Amino acid sequence: MTPERLAQLTTLRQALHRIPEVSGAEEKTAAFITEYLREFAPDHLLTGLGGHGVAAVYDGAAEGPTVMIRCELDGLPIPELSDQPYRSTHVGRGHLCGHDGHMTMVAALAEELSATRPARGRVVLMFQPAEETGKGAPAVVADPAFADIAPDYAFSLHNLPGLPVGQIALCCGPANCASRGMRIRLSGRTSHAAAPQDGVSPAGAMAQLLPGLVALGGGADLGADYALVTLTHARLGEATFGIAPGEGEVWATLRTVNDTRMARLIEEATALVAGICADQGLGHDISFDDVFEACTNDAEAADLLQTACARIGLDVVLHDRPQRWSEDFGQFGKGAKAAMFWLGSGEDQPQLHNPDYDFPDAAIPVGVSVFRQVLQEILAS
Repeated sequence: MTPERLAQLTTLRQALHRIPEVSGAEEKTAAFITEYLREFAPDHLLTGLGGHGVAAVYDGAAEGPTVMIRCELDGLPIPELSDQPYRSTHVGRGHLCGHDGHMTMVAALAEELSATRPARGRVVLMFQPAEETGKGAPAVVADPAFADIAPDYAFSLHNLPGLPVGQIALCCGPANCASRGMRIRLSGRTSHAAAPQDGVSPAGAMAQLLPGLVALGGGADLGADYALVTLTHARLGEATFGIAPGEGEVWATLRTVNDTRMARLIEEATALVAGICADQGLGHDISFDDVFEACTNDAEAADLLQTACARIGLDVVLHDRPQRWSEDFGQFGKGAKAAMFWLGSGEDQPQLHNPDYDFPDAAIPVGVSVFRQVLQEILAS
């Protein structure tokens, strides 16, 4: 990639960085991407997929497989801590996971495909909404319009702090953990703080639940039986001194390597809540949100990524354990041979979702070259 081209893409990335929008509210970002893609004349341009999703389709000269390259549109509800001239202009929101960089790399492919269509098959450049909540990919796949562009192969990347900028890493098999948020509502009966015995307080139940939930998953080795329960929020009654509480909430994130272990962890957590509430005379309600199924790299798709990297002279670090964080990209793997690779964003880079995280523009050419080459591997004549 020439310095001039990298400068153009850096300008694009920084423009996207200024306008982060949270999951499900990516209207301006989607409009920005749509207008950018129109300049490069896709054969089909779909909008409104699963919410604000956008897909640009480039048809090949001959029949062949459909290959999807996917990125994410959404930012995070986290204030950005930065003095960069391109820092977020949306108060309380930031592109602090690198989705601005991911979008830039996929958008760069549009210019190349506009100049040179694939020899066969077709390429779908997918800009997916709502990855951070796990709702985007399922909504895109469920959208009736998706059936017309459903891929045979699907690829994506995620930047990874801790790896040198531009280093490629890959996991064959489980790639990202399953996770879900568990919200537990406890209901008893209030009373005067001078007569707590005349009410039913959730305090005792919460005192048992907090350590009990954590004990269900210690989060040791990332093997098949890995389970982790992270307490994220708790609330007991109202902020007052005159009322013994009658209700409370506990929020926790459940995390496992595979969906089978997740089902068992849900059963264990649900039984724990039911047992404690029964002993304490409390009602309870359990709901789940931010649901991510496990993401597993298909063997053939992962091999194609390794081959593509080898052809362009990039070393691949193979991991034998998945990332602990979750991804909804696995939804595309239900109907396609799918794989995600990791792209180093710096050994000293702040962690994803940190307020001072910023995607390194120097990594852009590497991601583009890997995507370009894997398309060549599959769609060359």
